[in-house]
Amino acid sequence: MNHSFSKTALFATCVLFFASSISAQVNEPELKSVSDTVEFINYVGPHAKIDSLSAIKEIGAGLGRVVARSRNAYITAGERNRYYIVHAVDPNEKGKLDADILYIGRDATVDHIVNVRRIISAYLVAAYNYSERDADTLAVFITVYNAVYRGNISAFQRKYKDIVIRNLTAASCGMSVRYSEWPGNTQIVIPLYNVDGGLSTVDTSTISDKDVVQAMQEDDDKNIDSRKEMVDIKEREADNASAQAQDAQRRATEEARKAEEERRKDEEAQRKAEEARERAEENPNDRNAQREADEAERAAEEQRRRAEEQEQRAQDARDEAKEAQEFADRKETEAQRERDEIAKDQQTVLDRTTANARADAVYGMQLTDENELLSGLVKVNATTGEVIHASPVTFIRDRTFYPAGDSFIAIAGQNVGNGIVKLVLLDSTNMEITKESNEIVSEDSVLVRDGQDYYCIIQDGSNYVLGKYDETLKLLVKSPVPLMASSPVSVSDKAIVVTGSNGRIKLLNKSDLTEMQSTTARTAADAK
Repeated sequence: MNHSFSKTALFATCVLFFASSISAQVNEPELKSVSDTVEFINYVGPHAKIDSLSAIKEIGAGLGRVVARSRNAYITAGERNRYYIVHAVDPNEKGKLDADILYIGRDATVDHIVNVRRIISAYLVAAYNYSERDADTLAVFITVYNAVYRGNISAFQRKYKDIVIRNLTAASCGMSVRYSEWPGNTQIVIPLYNVDGGLSTVDTSTISDKDVVQAMQEDDDKNIDSRKEMVDIKEREADNASAQAQDAQRRATEEARKAEEERRKDEEAQRKAEEARERAEENPNDRNAQREADEAERAAEEQRRRAEEQEQRAQDARDEAKEAQEFADRKETEAQRERDEIAKDQQTVLDRTTANARADAVYGMQLTDENELLSGLVKVNATTGEVIHASPVTFIRDRTFYPAGDSFIAIAGQNVGNGIVKLVLLDSTNMEITKESNEIVSEDSVLVRDGQDYYCIIQDGSNYVLGKYDETLKLLVKSPVPLMASSPVSVSDKAIVVTGSNGRIKLLNKSDLTEMQSTTARTAADAK
């Protein structure tokens, strides 16, 4: 999913920088209301620690390996305070779905939907032998499905078995669109159609229902690639089910032939039993006749049982063939309907892309969090005002950014969880982070430009000082004078005015950021 926020959010009144040309690429949405659609709000900024891709996938894979050992039984795996799975299956309850439930515990540090999907995908690969490509597709739909039905316990109750519902709570079922609400408050439901069903283990119809697809269509790119992949899965499900139906029908024909043969034997056994009983009744004192009648009746009863069992096998095969064909027809219908929708959406995206590619663009900022005054860069059609591209980095601080060569420079990040605040460079095309400062920046720092120099308040041990950077984020010099973390920075031709840690004004030399002595102090020093 792409990154977007409320349409009602206030726009920052920053200066827009005109671009001489724009890219034709349009792969980020206009900022929308999360109440109207599903737009995951992730932390995209500097991190104190970055987990490797393999480490993230191993979270899901480890859980999946445990479940793979006992797919047909209730089982749990993982750490409750971090990542935990409940394999909630009950073969005794019919008519509703089993499910896997992935809990994100209170100590979990996942803060981007991409990584949640990586965990789910790796889990599906390890638990059910899905290909990585199919698992990636299912993970996208599973997360959107859980966001659409977040907190809607009644929707889960209508569809899932009691063993699933007993492991859900109304407050936490599904997943929030906000990463900050995931830890300790997330129960991701993965519907299971058949735990031994191979490609059809996960119920694709449930995770791609009308509401889920409509939510995915709200993105400007309309999630076309993921929806195409889902269509491909459903078509393969239909093919597999059709083949299964044909095999079952062949078995049903053979079992019916056997059933007919057993019925003939049953009729013959019943006739012999009746004849033997008649002889026994005509000769009540003939023990042999009585014994033969009893044996014939027992044989007839046994044959009747075999005939009934064979008829049941024939009926089971017919039922299997019918169910498999109905499943195949349903998947094929869903796939065709979605293909038609995708074709329409592709044209819409193409028309929008063409229009934006011909337009001039301006860069600006949009407020993404009014409480913390966080912002994100946007590229806007200068004629229509339509957002062509929204930066995934939505944690820019101080509502300030500057052009720096072919990039933009800003302070970004948040001191929450694994997040941290640094000076960053963002490329002008996708507005993604390409470089971070080595130093940690005060979350209350301003960013000030003076020619080719950029100033902000940085950490220096236990103190905060003024740092001067070039446009490559190389730290040129830092002040030896400790300052307040939220000190204003006023740059003039003669000096830089800041606020010291004692709350008093400090004048710094522009060249080396050392403190300038006052006239009185210099006179006294000269007299000595």
